[in-house]
Amino acid sequence: MSGDLARPRPWSCGDGFVATKLILLHGDDLLTYLRDDRPDIPHPAQWDLPGGGREGDESAADCALRELAEEFGLHFSADRLRAPVAFTNPARPDYVSVFYCGALRECDIAAIRFGDEGICWRMMRVADYIVHPAAVPHFRARVAHCLSQARSELDWL
Repeated sequence: MSGDLARPRPWSCGDGFVATKLILLHGDDLLTYLRDDRPDIPHPAQWDLPGGGREGDESAADCALRELAEEFGLHFSADRLRAPVAFTNPARPDYVSVFYCGALRECDIAAIRFGDEGICWRMMRVADYIVHPAAVPHFRARVAHCLSQARSELDWL
């Protein structure tokens, strides 16, 4: 197991966190976007997942849903998010990210209104994302881990 995945754990809503990400699926496809190609941001021109940094004292679910609305114009309720897993950054143990899984319907995909962060969005095959050379490197393993660990909670997809 890679060092990045050495400390994943189930998420408890009272735990501290810095950021959230969403693994949103429609069948075998994953909602992704290509990050801006700017030297002042982490992982420029790499394929990313919806999500971002916490604002104030918002909950992890509220953070994920706010980011989804800002980045893709989609407004979900928290009950559409499943299987939260927290990952600790080995280089910064205080930096915890929470990953949620969820399902996209065709009407959700049709309703996407891409925001002003990123170059473009794409529904990408999960199998392609986890080996894509331009995907955010540590997210490839995290997506694979979350989906392998969340099978029972994802039966509803």
